[in-house]
Amino acid sequence: MTATRRMTVGQALIEFLAHQWTVDGEHRERTIAGALGIFGHGNVAGVGQALAQLHAEDPVLMPYRQARNEQAMVHQAVGYSRMHRRRGTFACVASVGPGAANMITGAALATSNRLPALLLPSDTFATRTSDPVLQQLEHPHDPGLQVTDAFRPVSRFFDRVQRPEQLYSIALGAMRVLTDPAETGAVTIALPEDVQAEALDVPLEFLQDREWHLRRPQPESGPLSRAVEAVRAARRPLIVAGGGVLYSGAEDRLRELAEATGIPVATSQAGGGALNWDHPQYVGGIGATGSTAANRLAAEADVIIGVGTRYSDFTTGSRTAFQHPDAVFVNVNIASFDAYKHGTQLPVIADARETLIALRAALADWQVDAEHSQAIAREKAGWDAVVDEAFAPSGLALPGQAEIIGAVQAASAPEDVIVQAAGSLPGDLHKLWRVRDPLGYHVEYAFSCMGYEIAGGLGAKRGLLADGDDRDVIVMVGDGSYLMLSTELVTAVAEGIKIIVILVQNHGFASIGHLSETVGSGRFGTKYRMYDDRTADFQGDQVLPVDLAMNARSYGLDVIEIAPTPSAIADLGEAIARAKASERSTFIHINSDPLRYAPDGEGWWDVPVAEVSQLESTQQSRAEYENQVAAQRPLLGTTGATTSGTSEGARP
Repeated sequence: MTATRRMTVGQALIEFLAHQWTVDGEHRERTIAGALGIFGHGNVAGVGQALAQLHAEDPVLMPYRQARNEQAMVHQAVGYSRMHRRRGTFACVASVGPGAANMITGAALATSNRLPALLLPSDTFATRTSDPVLQQLEHPHDPGLQVTDAFRPVSRFFDRVQRPEQLYSIALGAMRVLTDPAETGAVTIALPEDVQAEALDVPLEFLQDREWHLRRPQPESGPLSRAVEAVRAARRPLIVAGGGVLYSGAEDRLRELAEATGIPVATSQAGGGALNWDHPQYVGGIGATGSTAANRLAAEADVIIGVGTRYSDFTTGSRTAFQHPDAVFVNVNIASFDAYKHGTQLPVIADARETLIALRAALADWQVDAEHSQAIAREKAGWDAVVDEAFAPSGLALPGQAEIIGAVQAASAPEDVIVQAAGSLPGDLHKLWRVRDPLGYHVEYAFSCMGYEIAGGLGAKRGLLADGDDRDVIVMVGDGSYLMLSTELVTAVAEGIKIIVILVQNHGFASIGHLSETVGSGRFGTKYRMYDDRTADFQGDQVLPVDLAMNARSYGLDVIEIAPTPSAIADLGEAIARAKASERSTFIHINSDPLRYAPDGEGWWDVPVAEVSQLESTQQSRAEYENQVAAQRPLLGTTGATTSGTSEGARP
């Protein structure tokens, strides 16, 4: 007879999660490091009671941490997961209705970034006895449709526990996806509030330790040999390293391949840290926010070796980065979805680390020619000089963002982690930040979610502390993103978790303001200004009397304000030194000039401009847009894209 325990669904699920382990070679860690939660009537008696009960029995088995915002819970889980190379994450527990709905943005972010996060939103009564309950969504045409159904398109796995007996298959299915490198993302288990509290006889086998071994498939001989043949035939090859390099722990293997062959390496946002900035083969970020070195080499590359990249439009410059008429893509990815991108016939569907080892062995006697090596060195030296100049203090009271980044770079340690996500900072960091550690560059740019920064930085710090690593996490955030979601600063204070937050105050949306200018809209609606009744807009000069430094101080942080003086950059460096020496979280406030831009990396991003307009600025932008879009490559063939209709040879 099978041994069982009488438990509620909530109790069984929480205890099950406490016994799941991820195994990656010799590395073994808890798959679910803990639970982040906010309680309401939908979960306080179910999962909430289960967490309280397990805490009373064993406080370290499934640690519970408070959060202040449900979206931020998921951001914390993602930040933790990235620092753990996708081997661990958090469960995020939310109540019914608005609490659940608040997590949807976080779910989309996790799935877009291919990073695991377990979401446990509560649902309304499965029995429907009390319908409609408080915070229930009602649809006359479909009474079964609830808020949690909105998680389906943004989750890699979704299921609802309608009956207690369904828990076993759902929980195991959720863990399978969480620990599958090719499938992972947001995993959502919807939990009706009555079912959470129902009891069942749980087999003890369900509650025992279970190991989930990460797949690290080796490349098949056929695809590998075809890839090697393409590389050997190349004259100007280029490696594009994405996040998959870091998630598979392949940075050393990438370095060995680059050193042995001389092939230059450019990185996507997620791939930052795959190779240190001063390595001779590293040519910087690529694409819309990349360096001139990477983009000039990409334009002439005849073989592009994508390793663990999903080829976003920023990475490809909206399909303008690779201009060689016969460019060939060798795509190494554990997910076939990404391996087949760009219409390639040379996908290698395998683990990045295993494939780089195999490529290194197969190309042991091959190197790029001297002409290409000289071009790599020349372009790298040229861009390094550009960055040096951009970092040089101007002595202006309102420094540009590039100067601010340079000051943060100079004051930080090589192992420190920089965290960012949205606005103009990600692009400038991609161009300028000199990464010195594989985990040192943490920019969320798949979903580019305003508000990720502080919560993601807190999650990153949790991830480091879990490994006994006390390096500093430096969050850079603009005032626009800060106003979106800053409340997890309270969580940092409550738990004594130290992060350093540098707020760059530019009184509006700097990135979209600049973009608005490029599309001919003159920064309309992007400034933080007092409303002007005479002009009926926010385009005046009177800035808002908002004191974000005081706001951070009210959360309980130490605050350092940098006055707008000619010594602002030097003062910023001193402030960072003080923050690093402190044991408490520190908030540093500095004003910037949003009109002083970082150097151009010769990348492009496709944002359509109005085809017809009465604004002269928009007409001028449209003409420039048509020039740029002509350089886009279609999926197949070499004919440039057209702006309206189709042309012979163009893809309709």
